[in-house]
Amino acid sequence: MPNPYAEAGVDTAAGDLAVELMKSAVSATHNASVLGGVGGFAGLYDVSFLKDYERPLLATSTDGVGTKVAIAQAIDKHDTIGQDLVGMVVDDIVVVGATPLFMTDYIACGRVVPNRIADIVAGIARGCAATGTALVGGETAEHPGLLGPDDYDVAGAAVGVVEAGSQLGAHLVQDGDVVIAIESSGLHSNGYSLVRHILSQRGIGYTDTLPELGGLVGEALLEPTRLYTTPLLELIDGHPGDVHSLSHVTGGGIAANLARVLPVGSWVEVDRASWQPLPVFRVLAELAGTPIEDTESTWNLGIGMFAVVSAASVDGVTATLRSAGLPAWEVGTVSIGTRDLAGFEQGAKGVDGGAVRLVGSYAG
Repeated sequence: MPNPYAEAGVDTAAGDLAVELMKSAVSATHNASVLGGVGGFAGLYDVSFLKDYERPLLATSTDGVGTKVAIAQAIDKHDTIGQDLVGMVVDDIVVVGATPLFMTDYIACGRVVPNRIADIVAGIARGCAATGTALVGGETAEHPGLLGPDDYDVAGAAVGVVEAGSQLGAHLVQDGDVVIAIESSGLHSNGYSLVRHILSQRGIGYTDTLPELGGLVGEALLEPTRLYTTPLLELIDGHPGDVHSLSHVTGGGIAANLARVLPVGSWVEVDRASWQPLPVFRVLAELAGTPIEDTESTWNLGIGMFAVVSAASVDGVTATLRSAGLPAWEVGTVSIGTRDLAGFEQGAKGVDGGAVRLVGSYAG
């Protein structure tokens, strides 16, 4: 008998196969708190342990990976986008000092290709496992006519918990605190609309080879987002009271994201000479014919996170981060007091935070 839904372009059998293919990867992220396994209408997570908290605060975040998915689609490589999604979502939760508990994902596509969906979800599952996050549910929706047959987009949301007295943020930042930069792995998942525009203007395709980027353009641009959650939680535990605030350098770039985690009345001058932007940023800026400084509000330029820490802890904090495989260095000092803030980025995204500007010239 004809299937009207299939005739309309929705293949439920392909969706079922995709679930079967992703099942083992998803189950591998589950711990004793996850109830019900894979396939329920809702994910269940036992939070009885919250009784041990004096005042537990739930932290939540949601995000996607933007137009980076267009590059994955262009070169038919889908096994890293999932890690990007986890980084964008879960690493926002650790910024307040919270431990991630669980995550859900959503994939909208024009046509369910089971192996493709399984690759995406496997990447999400790997990222969840690396950050101690249970992947408790998700949805794959087929939207024929709205999306092309090989088009898709991904989004996710996660929940974490932090003891109220252990919450990180601008309220802990003091005069004389030191700002430490933590290296990114590349573009992460921000500014890809600019990347794609630059390449289009220069007639460069994602399947082209560009020696300056180390090979295939698309593969270089799909370098996965570095995951910071586990080493940062270990840093916080190992240096109690020393880490005052964290900033995830995502949309808005360097100054705006740091300003969000500084108190009103404070200011920082970030010294460009303290680091050398990763090659991918220099290559893209050169292709655009733009000074790299003009991209500071779009790309992370090699800084994925900032940690604002007590001055006495700088050496210990940087050593701990480096031992965890995260290159880290000092970029500036927090000052609190009146001064002329012309040229500073003051607050961002609705936050009445501190003021930040970048000064000097980049190393190298």
